[in-house]
Amino acid sequence: MLTTILSSTTTTTTTFPVTYSFTQLPSSSYSSSSSSNSTSSSLTLTRTRTRNPILLRVRASSSMIEKERPESQRPLTFLRESDDELSSISDSNSTPSSSVRARFEKMIREAQDSVCLAIEAVDGGGKFKEDVWSRPGGGGGISRVLQDGDIWEKAGVNVSVVYGVMPPEAYRAAKPANSSDVKPGPVPFFAAGISSVLHPKNPFAPTLHFNYRYFETDAPSDAPGAPRQWWFGGGTDLTPAYIFEEDVKHFHSVQKSSCDKFDPSFYPRFKKWCDDYFYIKHRGERRGLGGIFFDDLNDYDQEMLLSFATECANSVVPAYIPIIERRKDTPFTDQHKAWQQLRRGRYVEFNLVYDRGTTFGLKTGGRIESILVSLPLSARWEYDHKPEEGSEEWKLLDACINPKEWV
Repeated sequence: MLTTILSSTTTTTTTFPVTYSFTQLPSSSYSSSSSSNSTSSSLTLTRTRTRNPILLRVRASSSMIEKERPESQRPLTFLRESDDELSSISDSNSTPSSSVRARFEKMIREAQDSVCLAIEAVDGGGKFKEDVWSRPGGGGGISRVLQDGDIWEKAGVNVSVVYGVMPPEAYRAAKPANSSDVKPGPVPFFAAGISSVLHPKNPFAPTLHFNYRYFETDAPSDAPGAPRQWWFGGGTDLTPAYIFEEDVKHFHSVQKSSCDKFDPSFYPRFKKWCDDYFYIKHRGERRGLGGIFFDDLNDYDQEMLLSFATECANSVVPAYIPIIERRKDTPFTDQHKAWQQLRRGRYVEFNLVYDRGTTFGLKTGGRIESILVSLPLSARWEYDHKPEEGSEEWKLLDACINPKEWV
């Protein structure tokens, strides 16, 4: 959106890229000419000749990525045609294959299907509602949500493959904290990922979160501090309200097995990373009992990391569904349910205050329903609540404050 102070005479029309900035223009001024639903990457400015210098104030749009639009059916791919060619950043000695973008999209869409099928099979009554959406500038996504099922109160499994230009603050949210290029201009990016949070009704059945993503950035000509980069990120973590050691050990054993197939250092490294990342600073406790988490990962062979992310995504069902099968019918009281609601409150606090994915989505004008699908259907906050020392609730809180080695 543009705001101007001007006096008018004759006019001519000039088009400027959206990344241009203006402060003072001698002997001329500009007024805006654009429609409210325009998604063009340039702005049309009407030039008005005047005698006196004038201040032009340019206000960037609140969203630098085009808003999504609903689609009636799933496309075969959200990629552009050029993205199915050889990846320009793959090893030149590798066997010719489709791009990393194309194979990553195939992986996350297959993972979405397999997880949703497993969830529906266990739930018995609930079915996922599917919304397909696209962006005018390229890409789109598939959001699936099961709500008020027999077993799950809310389950969301989303995939997205999007292109866009992100403002500097979103780039900083997406980049590693130690990056030297922290003040670029608007940065073109490609992002693909699968993200899911599964909230069961039974307080003895744990919540599960998993997310795997692939990210690329390109450097626009006016942002030399942001070179082309790529990285993988993601993880799978467990958030129970009550501890059953056999469940937590099973879950962590599956994560360790997935990691050990690629590098024995991965599990201890990514397990600690998970404990550190899902830390609610203002509470001094973790969100749950951890799992694995990694981000900004690009210091290994790209093909290996793609295979690793695929292995992790494929391990979600065997890591989680056996636990749900054991706990979904366990009898519980109102006290158990109230404690589950309090722990969900912690979940909400972390996601809205600290989570990088939520921050990035909100700052880049992402689809709000997909971004906030991770929040539980219901949660609870009690003033100054403290569980009785030695109780099962206290044991869970203690494990969230003092992370344990489960395998």
